[in-house]
Amino acid sequence: MTYIFLAQGFEEIEALTPLDLLRRAGVEVKTVGIGGKRIVGSHGIAVEADMDERDFSDSMPDMVVLPGGMPGTKNLQASETVMTAIRLAVECNAFIAAICAAPMILGQLGMMRGMKAVCYPGFEEYLPESEILNVPAVRDGKIITGAGMGAALDFGLLLVSALRGEKVAEELRHSVIADR
Repeated sequence: MTYIFLAQGFEEIEALTPLDLLRRAGVEVKTVGIGGKRIVGSHGIAVEADMDERDFSDSMPDMVVLPGGMPGTKNLQASETVMTAIRLAVECNAFIAAICAAPMILGQLGMMRGMKAVCYPGFEEYLPESEILNVPAVRDGKIITGAGMGAALDFGLLLVSALRGEKVAEELRHSVIADR
């Protein structure tokens, strides 16, 4: 199962675009609300999560996705549920994906040393031992990072590629008219 964690103040496009693409690709995805099921994004868009964080109990997730946005990223970082999900993903060699400001969470956990990464401009300081690239999204092993809202489509397709393969991701890119 893939889990996208939503906290108050999350960047809506960074969560919903990957969610949509993953579901179109046939990936089983659940959104997890931090602090309740009704979560309001950084631009005032309310989203009903599939589950409250109290219901999260998967000990072997396939992927954990952390959208950015402020104060969403800080709210994710303060959540024991999110920290548990990241730890479980590491333990079972699952994918961990973070976009915009959220890669700072992985950086502050020491997970980004020597890794290729992207983040929202100004958050590079939280990834001091990473190789920061100038691309929309990048995968380095089991970690996938995205630059920000404008990179949400590329980020989402990279998640699809990781879980379903490059062929499925390219077919999806074509079907949503993202290859023109």
